[in-house]
Amino acid sequence: MLPHTVPRALRHNLRRSMNEIALDADERRNIEAGNWFARLSAGLRADILARASVRRLADGAQLAYRGQEAEAWCGVAKGAVRISSVAMSGKQISLTYVEPGIWFGDIAMFDGLPHTHDAEAHGATTLLVVGKGDFKDLLSRHTELYDALLRLNCRRLRLMFDAFEDLNSRPLSARLAKQILGLARSYGVAQDGEIRIGLQLAQEDLAQLLGASRQRVNQELKNLERDGALRVEPTRLVVLDKNILLKAANHEQ
Repeated sequence: MLPHTVPRALRHNLRRSMNEIALDADERRNIEAGNWFARLSAGLRADILARASVRRLADGAQLAYRGQEAEAWCGVAKGAVRISSVAMSGKQISLTYVEPGIWFGDIAMFDGLPHTHDAEAHGATTLLVVGKGDFKDLLSRHTELYDALLRLNCRRLRLMFDAFEDLNSRPLSARLAKQILGLARSYGVAQDGEIRIGLQLAQEDLAQLLGASRQRVNQELKNLERDGALRVEPTRLVVLDKNILLKAANHEQ
């Protein structure tokens, strides 16, 4: 931690320099290439990076618990953050995975209420973490941040409405194909005409994201594999033909 005797502006510049060293090239690229972050003014982007600390988490490390007071606003630079809830049976259910380039935690910063879900690292994960005090200070210094966060939350609402519509209007095969395309877009690495999805998800996790049983998802994956759309490996999915997935994703009930 930098001494408080160091002037604020210098303290921010020093912290920014340390963060630039702490983030490797891929991590920094993930943050800067995020659609939301990239649209901010250069001054706001620099101020956010100056105030953020780098936090590296091992797979499964807990970031937040449901009911816990929110203390930070975070951006994912590497890996993923699993957002989950606990069913009445005591079973933990995956709701979504926050991907690189995405910022989260701002809702609790605004309303002051505790976390509504658990959050943990999925795979080795690197975060940029902005504390509550710095978040409030950013809002007071950069009025554009209000509009930017409003746009961000409008985007989240639209995605949530799309998910509700898909759940009620599309068969599981279409929802699964759409989910795989999204994973390929966020975590895919092109190699020899294939797209290897870097995010490792168990079939149970994939089933939870789709609101279906593991058995049904397993059967739909076998169907897509038979059709030549993908290959199921022990630890990941490999997309072989995006066009087949696109056709399946556009199918309606």
